[in-house]
Amino acid sequence: MHWTQLPLGPIQTNAYVLENNDKAAIIFDPGGDAASLISWLTERNIKPLAILLTHAHFDHIGAVDEVRDHYDIPVYVHELEKDWLGDPEKNGSGKLLANMHITTRPADHYVKEEGTLSIGGFSFTVYETPGHSPGSVSFYHKESETVFSGDVLFSGGVGRTDLLGGDMDTLLSSIHNKILELPEETQVASGHGPVTTVANEMNANPFLNGLS
Repeated sequence: MHWTQLPLGPIQTNAYVLENNDKAAIIFDPGGDAASLISWLTERNIKPLAILLTHAHFDHIGAVDEVRDHYDIPVYVHELEKDWLGDPEKNGSGKLLANMHITTRPADHYVKEEGTLSIGGFSFTVYETPGHSPGSVSFYHKESETVFSGDVLFSGGVGRTDLLGGDMDTLLSSIHNKILELPEETQVASGHGPVTTVANEMNANPFLNGLS
């Protein structure tokens, strides 16, 4: 299996397409530019099975409905943010975008607890990693040694906590107790910026050094 990072949407949020040898795929956080994403998938004959949302901020959901409808696939989000998809004030578009409210229809499935999520031939360990938002989750894919972490942890940084439900202490606890407990070689596929590794962030992230 392998994945591709695709910056999409109004602030070029990283979407990810994880595909297997049969060209089946899982899409993470399609933030916008639906036509471009569908064209990219079509050119490669990739067949999406589901959309997984790390959280429901506007820049991670902008292409959800068009992609879902095109492929007739389900959408997953944590239940704490089930109301955010249709509410610009909760998903941040009402506050951060001038004259542009981004909404989607309700998700098809809600993540309610940590554990294993299996879709087709894909299997993920789901970790609740709140702090950036109450329903932030990280999807660890052991086979590719990757955690799709949304806006929890970045290369040299951490997620912002000044939006609805954000809390820095909670965020740092999520990072230390969930993300940094993964194998050090784990790739951290973040919502913004370059991919990093658990080892890199343990050693060099100024927000994490010296914390326990």
